[in-house]
Amino acid sequence: MSRIFIADDSACIRRGLRCLLETHPDWEICGEANNGREAVSKVRKLAPDLAILDFSMPFLNGLEAGKQIASTCPGVRTLLCTIHVSKELVNKARDAGLNGATGKSEPKRLMRMVEALLRKGSAAFQS
Repeated sequence: MSRIFIADDSACIRRGLRCLLETHPDWEICGEANNGREAVSKVRKLAPDLAILDFSMPFLNGLEAGKQIASTCPGVRTLLCTIHVSKELVNKARDAGLNGATGKSEPKRLMRMVEALLRKGSAAFQS
């Protein structure tokens, strides 16, 4: 069973992501956070296989939270998830050490990216 952590400042988005991801029989949501600082702290304690991070969060944005997670929890894969994905943001995510970046508006693409990242050998960046 793969363990996934969700960080987004919108409870509605977190619920939606949880419902979507829990449709996969081999995935479970092990925790949630509503800001970047809380995400980093909880990911360090819970050690999920994957952390999905919203870009626009209070205290630490998803890039900064992902960078901290990547440096202190190298076994945790990180996926930046945002409403407005751009090539520039994808490049910033890659440069910050995140394993992937995608938009929130395409659930099928998000599911494919999560699956690729959970395979451990893949990076998943939306172009």
